[in-house]
Amino acid sequence: MIDDILAKFDGAFAQNTIRAYRSDFIQYQNWCLQNNQEPIPATAETMAMYVDYLSENNKSATIRRRINSLGTVLKLSKNHDPTKQPEVILALKRMHRKIGWAQQQATPLTKSLLNQLLNNCDKSIRGLRNKVLLRLGYETMRRRSELCIFKFEDLDQAPNGKPIIRLNFSKTDQFGTGKVLPISEELLNLLETWKEIVGDEGSILRSINKHGHIGNNLNPASISTILKTLQKELKSGPNEQPLSGHSFRVGAALDLLEQGEPLEKIMLRGGWQTDSTAIKYLRNWIY
Repeated sequence: MIDDILAKFDGAFAQNTIRAYRSDFIQYQNWCLQNNQEPIPATAETMAMYVDYLSENNKSATIRRRINSLGTVLKLSKNHDPTKQPEVILALKRMHRKIGWAQQQATPLTKSLLNQLLNNCDKSIRGLRNKVLLRLGYETMRRRSELCIFKFEDLDQAPNGKPIIRLNFSKTDQFGTGKVLPISEELLNLLETWKEIVGDEGSILRSINKHGHIGNNLNPASISTILKTLQKELKSGPNEQPLSGHSFRVGAALDLLEQGEPLEKIMLRGGWQTDSTAIKYLRNWIY
């Protein structure tokens, strides 16, 4: 069922978005089958029951995302979308009163922590790859999926001669308007060294298996795993919150704020379209 629906979405959404839609719908469909409910046509009563079920073991942000995802799939496939009906709205309100609205914020990867992680990387091929990931993530402030689509061909020079990298697509730029991001000479030198090992074409970030084989690209989900491993190797304290893919964005934004940069510039660097979104990332870490 979902494959037939999503076949019509091909090309209109990023592949990561389509994968999320498929996963969310399959989970909803399996719940329906287990509870003798019809997934399509969806009813407000069924969707409200599903929200109540999700509130038992999920965070509120996850539930909101799943319901929004289901609404999009149903609406664009010309099926009835009950997610804005009173029964579902009330179920979401019950969920928020039960488990709260707050979303766990990513632990900031600030410049001081970045330097610690960089200094702890060894001189192996994996160590060099990790240095490239750390600097690229911090300097560009991009999301995991965006970091993984950077290619060597995207490197360029600005009119003033300083190095830049082009971001051709992003979560907030699905149609490829593109933007230019400044990078440091240190990162450029790292990329030149990395290029000598993996070649001068294709994805910058690559997987490396336990045998040392270098892949053609890096799965965005692997970034959080790599960061947690690097953090663990620092032998951080037991109460240290784990890093995640969003840690680059939060940490770099906090550093810019500490340097006195205006919110407008921070939004431009991080790709946030509204100040409320940018502030949401920063508010839990401003003392």
